[in-house]
Amino acid sequence: MTVYLNTLGCARNLVDSEVMAAAIQRAGYTIVTEPDKAQMIIVNTCSFIESAINESIDTILALAAYKRTGSCDRLIVAGCLPERFGRAIAEALPEVDIFLGTGAWDRIAEAVAGAISPGTCIFPKPESLPLATCKADRKPATYPMAYLKIAEGCNRHCTYCIIPKLKGRLRSRTPADIRSEAEALLEAGYKEIVLIAQDTSAYGKDQIPEQSLAGLLEGLAEKSGSTWWRFLYGSPDYTDAALIRTVSNLPQVAPYFDLPVQHASDRVLRQMGRAYKEKDVLHLFDVIRRQIPGAALRTTLLTGFPGETESDFKVLLGFLEKVRFDHVGVFVYSDAEDLASHKLPGHVPAAVATERCDQLMARQAEISLETNRGRIGCTYPVLIEDRIDEHLYLARTQFQAPEVDGVTYVEAPDLKSGQFVNVRISEAYAYDLKGEPECPA
Repeated sequence: MTVYLNTLGCARNLVDSEVMAAAIQRAGYTIVTEPDKAQMIIVNTCSFIESAINESIDTILALAAYKRTGSCDRLIVAGCLPERFGRAIAEALPEVDIFLGTGAWDRIAEAVAGAISPGTCIFPKPESLPLATCKADRKPATYPMAYLKIAEGCNRHCTYCIIPKLKGRLRSRTPADIRSEAEALLEAGYKEIVLIAQDTSAYGKDQIPEQSLAGLLEGLAEKSGSTWWRFLYGSPDYTDAALIRTVSNLPQVAPYFDLPVQHASDRVLRQMGRAYKEKDVLHLFDVIRRQIPGAALRTTLLTGFPGETESDFKVLLGFLEKVRFDHVGVFVYSDAEDLASHKLPGHVPAAVATERCDQLMARQAEISLETNRGRIGCTYPVLIEDRIDEHLYLARTQFQAPEVDGVTYVEAPDLKSGQFVNVRISEAYAYDLKGEPECPA
């Protein structure tokens, strides 16, 4: 049996797919990279916002065509899309043979083996599924970087977010289990390990005794040599003095804080269900930059939230000017009837929300370009990721996270993926940098 696995959405979904792929291979089946070669096709979906839902449906329909034109005789859809819409999505997509919710990924080998009948929908509560452990034996295909999921679920109640419904409450892995998986990744030669979760900074708050991200990082970085560590998707209210101090004290940990604040207007933040005010996050970012000079700050902003006025938007634009983030992602509010925010008054017209998003991104591009121009002539260690031309390589600095930020192009005759190199920056663009090696890092 040959199986093609298509993954949509975030890095957390990618890890889930890697776990599923390992289970499929342990069962004796072969993962293929082309859908026309597959007897079984699996789509691990995303449904976080409307565009992700549409992409998932379009992908499912496109791959369903291989049941007519290829060798595929079964199509399985897993993850967030079926979890969000339940049996309604099954009725809308008769092309799909089996639907597995986010709490049923452990049934994937059964589904591939034919032990689950066509037409079946399996939607157990997400919390009922045991967390994947180091014994899952997944093999990340993202060398020289690997994601390491340290927790699942979220205990927050942000009014615009569907994640708690899709993933359940916060469940953290034990430090010992995470260390075991990290040791396997280090032994396999991965040069950067990125810790991820729905809210990474909330790691361990569900455990007795309570654990912390700071303590986890200290234990991981202790014997990791030159390997870089990074954590993504934190929150301002859980980014405490201990975490900042840990990042400051550990050179292996990238001085990079990805803290989605969503908005800066106190009124909008309150309607969003966020537990802080603008003054709180301004103070936090000031503390980070004072204690870790050169630290990179990244955030995510949301425009068009119900009730957002022009005055609220000006506060958000002013906030962008005050902080001058290194990296920013901006999204337009995505409404749906199953969101608490759907019931709020004052929904913003889509055209207005999009225009505000464009304004923020245009100003951030100017800020990023100014920041990057200030790096010309500076030397930074970079991790070589890939060769893209005869003498041109793709790399990242510690202030550039994989997939979400810009990259550093390195001109050199002979480098290797996974190599650390000191690079002197010679050119700067809005999001990317370019330079040449000085000497091995």
